[in-house]
Amino acid sequence: VKLARELAKRDTGRTLYILDEPSIGLHQRDNVKLIEALKNLRDVGNSVMVVEHDKDIMLASDHLIDIGPAAGYHGGRIVSAGTPADY
Repeated sequence: VKLARELAKRDTGRTLYILDEPSIGLHQRDNVKLIEALKNLRDVGNSVMVVEHDKDIMLASDHLIDIGPAAGYHGGRIVSAGTPADY
């Protein structure tokens, strides 16, 4: 509910949003609405960082950073970075 309230605000671009897998539990058709809302936040000058595994959301990103190569002790290093077209 708080996320929906924040996304509905037309912030003027002074906020960093960090979201951890916001697509969890959403129907695939709702991902389109989520992507649109995230892009709207970006377009008014906010910074948006999303931890996500959903392919559509990743492809809609401006920049991707893959951290790994595995979880826990074996993770935490940048494996690759670039635009979705680079992948």
